[in-house]
Amino acid sequence: MPLSSASPRRLGRVLLTNDDGINAPGLALLAELVAEVADEVWVVAPEKDQSGMSRAVTLTAPLRVEERGARRYALTGTPSDCAIFGLRHLLKDAPPDIVLSGINRGANVGDEVPYSGTVAAALTARLLGVPAMAFSLALTNRAHVRWDTARALLPRVLDHALGLRVAANAVLNINFPDLDVSDVGDIVVTRQSRGTLDRIDVEARADLRGGTYHWMAFRRHMPILGPDTDAGALKHGLVSITPLGFDMTAPDGIA
Repeated sequence: MPLSSASPRRLGRVLLTNDDGINAPGLALLAELVAEVADEVWVVAPEKDQSGMSRAVTLTAPLRVEERGARRYALTGTPSDCAIFGLRHLLKDAPPDIVLSGINRGANVGDEVPYSGTVAAALTARLLGVPAMAFSLALTNRAHVRWDTARALLPRVLDHALGLRVAANAVLNINFPDLDVSDVGDIVVTRQSRGTLDRIDVEARADLRGGTYHWMAFRRHMPILGPDTDAGALKHGLVSITPLGFDMTAPDGIA
């Protein structure tokens, strides 16, 4: 992994959010690490898990906020709500230099990126004029999340990402592989892959009173992909940085 001999870049005011919720370990780790390079760290995160909410915003119900510590707030809303609340209300008169979202428990790559609340919060911040990045950590076993890998790599990856020239309308979607830190390779700039989501199923189950409830389940497929793609980079043990934008036009459709 490329290392810089210079001191890490300093940040002023930083706003953090996520989609796993205010009490998620990934958010706590992100706040701990960013505090080492930032003058001020603010947190506005959902009061509960909001995974898969994409760019949903709450328009038909009031939002309630609870202070959970110094510069730390839980919001009864989606990740995008949190970004909007932080930028257009809480820090309206003193906007942050950057918004960082994550660290998500699970990769956000390929076909699943549009569903990600982690990525959506970053996109919403960028839409409101503030640079943003999203961080996710791949996993294969939910009982064994490699937080130590994220802890070791994030400071260097963040410093590397801050040094990149990024288009004004783009955010960086950063994913760490599910490996011990000693097995992780370089940081690579990638494109979003396709073909990683096989289907979405609906599973019906019976509760103890004889009623029926349903779970939705993603069925994933990992095609053979090169290290120039986000999912392929993770398979090759690399840290993936993918610039994402807002244009969803299908080139084949125009043709």
